[in-house]
Amino acid sequence: MKTLTLNAILALLWAALTGRFDLLNIAVGYALGFVIVFLSEPVLGRSPYFRKAALAVRFHGYVVYEVVKSNLRVAYDIVTPTHHMRPGIIAIPLDARTDLEITMFANLITLTPGTLSLDVSADRSVLYVHVMYLHEDLDRTRREIKDSFERRLLELLR
Repeated sequence: MKTLTLNAILALLWAALTGRFDLLNIAVGYALGFVIVFLSEPVLGRSPYFRKAALAVRFHGYVVYEVVKSNLRVAYDIVTPTHHMRPGIIAIPLDARTDLEITMFANLITLTPGTLSLDVSADRSVLYVHVMYLHEDLDRTRREIKDSFERRLLELLR
């Protein structure tokens, strides 16, 4: 956490030295601070910050990919004369335990076109999801959702 704080301080210091506190300038300062902190890692000591930063970039890229892919699938289904939809509600057992993990997982599912988080069980062990494209094998649908978002999210947050 101290590495993240140092990087943020360097970004604000950059903005103060340049005299511009706009988002682009602070982002440039953050990138420069990231390089400086990375190069000074032998002096400051090893930190999980850089591994988590790489995971965050990969995770965001994957989410964008999934959203675009789902949008194209739904759009294709709308413009073609035959519908390939097979809607249904499935229960997904959760590995996520904290409120933050469950909330982020449910929101990622809802953000993706064709899926909608409906409810969490009272004991917070199951998430109910409405899907537009339910496979014949329900376990396959569950695995796809868990392997796509939950596994990656938990890897990033834990």
